[in-house]
Amino acid sequence: QVQLVESGGGLVQPGGSLRLSCVASGIISSIGAMAWYRQAPGNQRELVATIPRLGTTTYADSVKGRFTISRDNAKNTVYLQMNSLKPEDTAVYYCNGDVVTPSDTPSHYYMKNYWGQGTQVTVSS
Repeated sequence: QVQLVESGGGLVQPGGSLRLSCVASGIISSIGAMAWYRQAPGNQRELVATIPRLGTTTYADSVKGRFTISRDNAKNTVYLQMNSLKPEDTAVYYCNGDVVTPSDTPSHYYMKNYWGQGTQVTVSS
């Protein structure tokens, strides 16, 4: 029943901005470390940004200074703000992360990694 639901993708001109959202839905206790990946046609899936529960965020060199990953733990949501978009940013963007759910045993929890289905980002004039 738990899933990551992505939104915010679309077509944008070079230099434009998009904000991607990823919401963990279902019976959830909390979200753990989260990340955004992307995959362009013919390319491997690459890590774009990460945001742990604690500590600092990380970014791929190709997006550093342009993208910002953030999270809202109360909403079980992670965001990716993408500014100054370039054609080479065109890809399917995937949300990935750990979701903590209650177990059948009180006071016990499960953590499982989930992937979103992806949202298309196209940067073109």
